[in-house]
Amino acid sequence: MTTAEQQLLEILHTKGALDEVKRKRLLDAYIEASSPPKMSYEEFLKWADGKHTEWVKGMVILMSPVSFFHQNIIEFLIAILRPFVEKWQLGLILAAPYQMRLEESGREPDLMFIRQENLSRITKNYLNGGADLVIEVISPESINRDRGEKFYEYEKAGIPEYWLIDPIRQEPEFYHLDARGRYQLVRPNEDGLYFSKILTGLELPVSWLFEPPPVIEALRTLGIIP
Repeated sequence: MTTAEQQLLEILHTKGALDEVKRKRLLDAYIEASSPPKMSYEEFLKWADGKHTEWVKGMVILMSPVSFFHQNIIEFLIAILRPFVEKWQLGLILAAPYQMRLEESGREPDLMFIRQENLSRITKNYLNGGADLVIEVISPESINRDRGEKFYEYEKAGIPEYWLIDPIRQEPEFYHLDARGRYQLVRPNEDGLYFSKILTGLELPVSWLFEPPPVIEALRTLGIIP
């Protein structure tokens, strides 16, 4: 048994409020021991090979498994946004684990939209540059990344629209890039509808994100099918 495996067993058997400090120290040591060394983005792509990971300034970030609520939101959005985009020939919707290559990172957004005129930036293993719309569903371990690091990375990359969806608090946040290149929070209207800047014509009932209707019903409401 390796040292990292021994540490993980200690973590799993450490219980009680008095042991929280020890638990955190052991968990940090395990993550450090099990994380791969620094590498170039090209080396990362070969190493990752479908793993749920991201790359930031040479460091590999290991991602936690997602929850049912996280996955349910993503699958619902895929089910309605792909037909919407295809009907109006707007571009392409892509989902994780496909990479988005930015200046100093390789991120793996839950969902991203690429406009028709930018489809040439899609390569075999990653999107070369920022998407036109990025959607992240927050999980407990990703809060700091999604609201902090990624927020500023996406803003700096000039990604015009960023959705942050919190399934625990059941609160979405929609950001549009302003003329100064800064994200501004855009709220739904009084009827609870969110109007996308990038997905032209999309009027999304915010309640759908947390209590999704049947997909067929949603597609009819959006005018995608009769």
